[in-house]
Amino acid sequence: MSKIWYREHELDEVNNIFRTFMTGYLDIKATEIRDDALVVSMPVTDKVRQPFGILHGGASVVLAESVGSVASNLVIDSNRYAGVGMEVNANHLKSVREGMLLATCKALHLGKQSHVWDIKIRNEAEQLICVSRLTVAIIEKK
Repeated sequence: MSKIWYREHELDEVNNIFRTFMTGYLDIKATEIRDDALVVSMPVTDKVRQPFGILHGGASVVLAESVGSVASNLVIDSNRYAGVGMEVNANHLKSVREGMLLATCKALHLGKQSHVWDIKIRNEAEQLICVSRLTVAIIEKK
């Protein structure tokens, strides 16, 4: 399988992107850059739990949209283009109370004007917690 990335990226470089804003607050971090996938982690803490003590579905969506959006921006020439989320959906399959989540993001479609990503979120036991699909628009920077 060939690499999908516009250029070589190091984990530190990608984690500089995740370190700020909501992703930084939720402690989302890149753990692996594969030829065809970006893998990130997020701990299940009170920051991402809903009032009944389990992972908030919205936190799974934030994780999915974050990894997919960053992945899109690693595929394109970020000096000329930007990838921005258009649509995200998620199916929540299993509840989680604690531990670390891993989200694996793989491209389903990499076009000139849009990308579609498949994101699978698993717990430490590798059980599927959430499946998500993200569509990203590729726009020219002005």
